[in-house]
Amino acid sequence: MLHFVNDYSEGACEEILRRLMETNLQPESGYGYDTFTASAKEKIRRACGTPEAGVYFLVGGTQTNKVVIDSLLAPYEGVLCAASGHIALHEAGAIEHSGHKVLPLAHKNGKISAEQVKDYVDAFFADPTYPHMVHPGMVYISHPTEYGTLYTREELAALSEVCRACKLPLYLDGARLGYALASPESDLSLRDIAVLTDAFYIGGTKVGALMGEAVVFPKAEPKGFFTRVKQNGALLAKGRLTGLQFDTLFTDDLYYRLGENGVKTARRLREIFLDKGYKFYIDSPTNQTFVILENAKMQALSEKVRFDYWEKYDETHTVVRFCTSFATRMESVEALAALI
Repeated sequence: MLHFVNDYSEGACEEILRRLMETNLQPESGYGYDTFTASAKEKIRRACGTPEAGVYFLVGGTQTNKVVIDSLLAPYEGVLCAASGHIALHEAGAIEHSGHKVLPLAHKNGKISAEQVKDYVDAFFADPTYPHMVHPGMVYISHPTEYGTLYTREELAALSEVCRACKLPLYLDGARLGYALASPESDLSLRDIAVLTDAFYIGGTKVGALMGEAVVFPKAEPKGFFTRVKQNGALLAKGRLTGLQFDTLFTDDLYYRLGENGVKTARRLREIFLDKGYKFYIDSPTNQTFVILENAKMQALSEKVRFDYWEKYDETHTVVRFCTSFATRMESVEALAALI
């Protein structure tokens, strides 16, 4: 069975596993006060060009989104996002469970625009009954989006400008950030993101780590954020586990190299589908490939390949996703070519 269902099917890259073994019995302080975590924080600050940034390590994306969003919002505020956003669809209502409403906006290929945010805020406060409603309190975006698409620097700068004018923190979900940074079509760097957002996270779970996400507050972190992490059950006693992994990922450009593998194998995958006459649902330049399959072919292929159902296309066709990762081998891609 070939596996293209997601980018966290495998465990972790060999460099992380090796360092975990090498340091396994080294005594360290708990709760993120260990030497590995301190080193990882400094490496991330240097990579972002933000020497004073607050950096925290959490375990997974849903947990991270819930804690960060809750810490940035007042009790009467909600979060604006694309209707396709992860917090709106695939986090089991975690944001609502924290007491905040998700305020979805129509999206184009997974993205929202500065104009949409401004129009929403203007219309909200133009309504004389707005004190009775959930206020827009921040903006959430994903980069890459859930469709594997990318914000340009111009688009992110426009969003940043509107958010600051409206006094809305801009938060970027970087679960697959490594694949965005590795894409030849991206003009956004880690330093750009640090300048243009108020908070973001660098995804490790889907880019080579066993688990873990690095939250970065480039300018000012919410008051008591460490305590909020603890309060939400998101603080690891053995914080060394996430700290060491990010210390490894940000050594010798490993994070970028792992992202490049996912992008390179996805590019070859798209070439194969294109050569064989298949149609794509969307142009995705990262590690996710969305293909329109005839239902009978989809069923036959599923007997030998694991991929992800995305959505119904019409009565006889379905959109499916093939996802490559830091660990995808080109041999597996070529084996898929033989099958299709």
